[in-house]
Parts: sequence; C-alpha cells; structure tokens
Amino acid sequence: MQKIYKLLKDFNEFVMFKHTIFSLPFIFIAMIVAANGWFGWKLFFLGLVAAASARNFAMGVNRYLDRDIDKLNPRTSNRPSVDGRISEQAQLLFIIANAFIFIITAYFINNLAFWLSFPILFILGIYSYFKRFSEYAHIILGVSLGLAPIAGVIAVEAKITLWSVFLAIGVMFWVAGFDLLYSLQDMEFDKKMGLYSIPSKFGAKCTLFLSKIFHSLTVLFWLFFVIESKLGFFGYLAVIVSAVMLYYEHLIVNRDFKKIDRAFFTVNGYLGIIFLFLTVLEVLFDKI
Repeated sequence: MQKIYKLLKDFNEFVMFKHTIFSLPFIFIAMIVAANGWFGWKLFFLGLVAAASARNFAMGVNRYLDRDIDKLNPRTSNRPSVDGRISEQAQLLFIIANAFIFIITAYFINNLAFWLSFPILFILGIYSYFKRFSEYAHIILGVSLGLAPIAGVIAVEAKITLWSVFLAIGVMFWVAGFDLLYSLQDMEFDKKMGLYSIPSKFGAKCTLFLSKIFHSLTVLFWLFFVIESKLGFFGYLAVIVSAVMLYYEHLIVNRDFKKIDRAFFTVNGYLGIIFLFLTVLEVLFDKI
C-alpha cells in the first residue's frame, strides 16, 4: 500500500493535479449556462473525467518534453519527471492512457465532442514546443485552457455559441496574463538557455504591463459573456469580483516577485470558484 500511495503521490506532483482548479470551474460555468441549470449527473461525471484526462495529458506532455530543460533549472530540478521517481516509459504510458481516456469520454458525450477531441489534444500537446521558437507560448497556454468553456457548451448543446466564445477568450487572456507573471521566475534562466518567453525577451517591466493589458481584456470579454448569455445581477457581480481579484494579483506581484506563487495559485484558484458559485446563484435566483 505504501508503494501505491507513493506512486500516486509522485504522479500527482508530476501533473500538479490541484491546478485543474483553473479550468474546471469554467467548464461547469458553460454547462450551467447552456443548460440553464443542472445538466445531469451523467454530464457532470463525463465532464470531470474529460477535464482531468485532458489536463493530465497536457501536463504529462509538457513535463516529458521539458525534462532536459527542467533538469538544469534549480526551480524545477526536483520534479518527478527529472529526478528519476517516474521513468520516461511510465511518463509516456501516462500520456497515452490519458489521451485514450479523453477520446473515449468525448465519444460518450456526443459526436461533435468526439471529433473535436483530436484537434483539442493536438493543441494541448504543442505548448511545450512553442517556448523553443516563439515567445507567444503564453498565448498557446491560454488557448489550451480557453477550450474548457467551449468543451462545456459542446457537451450540453452539441454546438458552439457566441457567449461561450466570449467566455473562452476571457479565459485565454486570463491564463496568458497570469502565465506571464509566473514566467518572471524563470526570466534569467530562459535567457541563459535561449528559451523564448516574453519576460526573457522584453524584460519584467514590459511583462507586467502586458499582463495588465491581458487581464483588462479578460474582464472585458467576461462582460461580453454576461451580456450575450443574458445573465443578471450575479453574472455582473462575478465580473466585478474577478476584476478586483486580478487587480489584487497585480498588487501582490508588483510589490514582491517572491510572492508570485501566492498570486498564481491562491488568487487565480479562488477566482474560478467564486465565478462558478455566482453563476450558480444567478441560475437559482432566476428560477425563483
């Protein structure tokens, strides 16, 4: 049992499973709005499995492809993909298994979800390559998580709506914006290794400014989402709360780069949960 527990712990660290909290709320936000309420236990379960397997696949590919780079970075040199706790063969098996689970889960959702599962996996898998030749890798990461609300509305309605596109674009800029802040930690290392990132190419000051622009666009597109989906008071409140939290995130980072982890994990993790909670309240009060 101890060996099994240790293996599960290592794989949890390998993919940082707790970070699923960034995309999962927005899948369910889209599903709730599309269904105008509860969408059923079947889609709830399939949504959880699809979200978890997609993210496991993406993180697995990222860790596998970056293992040589991570080995040289003091911040990442103790990752399970680097220090020998998880073999390369086990990493590949994990990636393939999660891709298979995602495709099968999409098949049981609907035909559109199934056929789109293949290009979605492709997009999720190419992020790691971009940092080797383009500083726009931050945008690709944003696109990857921005697919979450699109997947949510496809699961319920088997189509892509305009409001879900607005929500997805907001998620894209949100993720790209906080990834810019997170990348400040590796700015000097990226320069040394010749890796492409906006901090390494344009510096901290430009990165902070661009992150503020991205997060301003996040709030704008989430406002478009609320308007287009015809949400009411709690929908607008979710946008306002998100704007305040993003402002607070930038205050933290501007004061001290050493607190980037706090801004990245704590603020952004709660943001998605609060947005989901307020969306649920909106639907509940709308039905009263």
